[in-house]
Amino acid sequence: STLCFDPCKEMAYIPLDQESKTKGKAAVDVIGNPLGKSGGSFIQQILIFLVGNLAMATPYLAGILGVLVYFWVKAANSLATKFDEAMIAVEEA
Repeated sequence: STLCFDPCKEMAYIPLDQESKTKGKAAVDVIGNPLGKSGGSFIQQILIFLVGNLAMATPYLAGILGVLVYFWVKAANSLATKFDEAMIAVEEA
């Protein structure tokens, strides 16, 4: 997954100035990645605790995954639009 994710993540920083690139990368690396991993683990543990075992929690996890994928695609499309606008502004300048 990181084979495709890391280059795409880095592309988002291209139209930014150097300070914004540094701060953005730091925020994602220091806050975003660990928060995402621990948040996913937390949700899984809470569901297992509530329903009894992983097999019974799986349908709920699938539903949560579906919602997250929907919002991820929506955010990716929004980022693509903003990226295109920023690249056009850079080319015009």
